[in-house]
Amino acid sequence: MRKEIEIPDEVEVTKELDDFTFDGPNGTVEYTFTYPGVSVTLEDGAVVFEAKEDRRKQRATLGTFESQTRNAFRGVTEGFEYEMKVLYSHFPMQVEVKGDTVEVRNFLGEKYPRETEIVGDTEVDVSEEELVVRGPNKDHVGQTAANIEQLTYENDKDVRVFQDGIYITAKPEV
Repeated sequence: MRKEIEIPDEVEVTKELDDFTFDGPNGTVEYTFTYPGVSVTLEDGAVVFEAKEDRRKQRATLGTFESQTRNAFRGVTEGFEYEMKVLYSHFPMQVEVKGDTVEVRNFLGEKYPRETEIVGDTEVDVSEEELVVRGPNKDHVGQTAANIEQLTYENDKDVRVFQDGIYITAKPEV
């Protein structure tokens, strides 16, 4: 089984063993494509995925590698962006980026700030009640947005009544 994806003009792909680096105007994304019986190569301006046998797990792995490659092409050319909103009705929260961490202060009137790390080379922009999480790697951007959302999750509160927190309002289109 064989699949092929053309490399866009503005993207440069380099391969070293099983490690692929995708460079573009919006940044760099790195992936390691390794699975038994599946090979990934660069041929004539295309990324080629081949499976030695036509088995279910190898087909699934080919699909995963193909999807990650398409996401890398989109990420280094356009980028991925999540929009988030800060909501509070009880205590005014302050959200701030400090180095490679996001800090939330005064959540539920707590004395100590809550912090989470920014994954990879993702950028987080904070403006009053809005956050924008953007970057070239879809996995890193999504994980950073999820970490920020989980930072203000409360297990023992009913979210229909108690709506304080930071929530994802817009995701990248598929």
